[in-house]
Amino acid sequence: MKLTLIAVAGTVAALSLSAQAEDMPGMKMDATSMKGMQIQQETQQAPVAKAEGTIKAIDTTKHTVTVAHGAVPAVQWPAMTMAFNATAKQLEGLKAGDKVAFEFRADGMAATIVSIKSLKQ
Repeated sequence: MKLTLIAVAGTVAALSLSAQAEDMPGMKMDATSMKGMQIQQETQQAPVAKAEGTIKAIDTTKHTVTVAHGAVPAVQWPAMTMAFNATAKQLEGLKAGDKVAFEFRADGMAATIVSIKSLKQ
């Protein structure tokens, strides 16, 4: 019985959103647009931050790159050395000791490289 009530409540909430959208010219609310709103909200929660640093290690098995980087004001991080998740393609041509500029998304204590490039001198 409880599951039925939850499903009914969810349906009523969705119908309510749909009815509100119909009252606003140019607004159409459906599952696709609601999913788009969720993706936009998730993107807003994990902004892209930029940093520069020096690669200390690359672990191709764990798909991580350890970078000693400067402070990152965008995410209120001090300078530190940490591992970032990265794809094999992102790490191609990079090696320990390379100075790099990179962009990443932070999610709690985990961070994922969005882009990375060597600052060859």
